[in-house]
Amino acid sequence: MGPVDLFIHLLNFAAPAFFLSAAVPLMTRVVMRPGAGRPAWWMQAVVNFAVGLLVLGAGLWFFGRDGKMPTYAALVAACALCQWLLLRGWRE
Repeated sequence: MGPVDLFIHLLNFAAPAFFLSAAVPLMTRVVMRPGAGRPAWWMQAVVNFAVGLLVLGAGLWFFGRDGKMPTYAALVAACALCQWLLLRGWRE
């Protein structure tokens, strides 16, 4: 595998975390009330992306391959929990 192929594989591995991490903060702005003290949407996306990559890496390690549905379910759950913590959801 050459460096270009490796780069493409890494992009495809990180794509679900990237798109979910961008969609969650933007949809949160539509669904929830605005509140003071919230981090900027791009900071929420960066934190969600980091959490998403950790979950995808853990799924790759646990199952031995990428693309398992339990890994994607854990990705969604982890990003939702992370977003809830970022927005201090327990206060609402």
